[in-house]
Amino acid sequence: MARNNPLPPLSIGMILFPNFTQLDLTGPYEVFARMPFTQVHLLAETPQPVRSERGLTILPDATWSTSPALDILFVPGGVGVNAMMEHPPLLDFLHQQSTTASYITAVCTGTLVLGAAGLLRGYRAATHWLSMDLLPLFGAEAVTQRVVVDRNRVTGGGITAGIDFGLSLAALLRDEYTAQEIQLMMEYNPQPPFDSGSPDSADPALVQQVREAREQFQTSRRTIAQRIAQQRNVEAN
Repeated sequence: MARNNPLPPLSIGMILFPNFTQLDLTGPYEVFARMPFTQVHLLAETPQPVRSERGLTILPDATWSTSPALDILFVPGGVGVNAMMEHPPLLDFLHQQSTTASYITAVCTGTLVLGAAGLLRGYRAATHWLSMDLLPLFGAEAVTQRVVVDRNRVTGGGITAGIDFGLSLAALLRDEYTAQEIQLMMEYNPQPPFDSGSPDSADPALVQQVREAREQFQTSRRTIAQRIAQQRNVEAN
């Protein structure tokens, strides 16, 4: 049954940074933009267009310094995460907004940015399967699920989990009827042609090939995460 009660307005801030993964952002954006009484802000460091890792360019609505107060804070993933994990302007912005936001969220390796900002310690969280082993470095418990909800932290797994994440959050923020209506209008009824969307179901040889192809990049990402964790330990002592 449709909800007749008036809904409170919501402000959602979605972070843009160079070399983000566009589907991490645009999947949830499609859901959020369809939610009633909801304003979605695309936020970047500068007003200039931001290029995704595959070349799609998106124009921000505002900057981190001019952003309004947000009810929901969202970070996508992508190869640009490596730089953002040690980028003070973004980490400071996330800290500032996290003090008043109702939900702090991310999809894919955007979760690592939340971790680097110190916002996942003591929380269960999901991220891309290649980076699951990095979450404990930030004091988080890695959970292999499409969507993980732990109090006011909501995180999604790999890239395509963003739509599942968006619908799950829509149900939390509004209600299940609203989320189901959005899903129907999007005709989100996935029927993948192959059963290779998870390392648990894909051919082991394919999984190994993917790991090897990205080993150098993942090693660099792990080094960054370890450096951040070490710095936090020093500060704590």
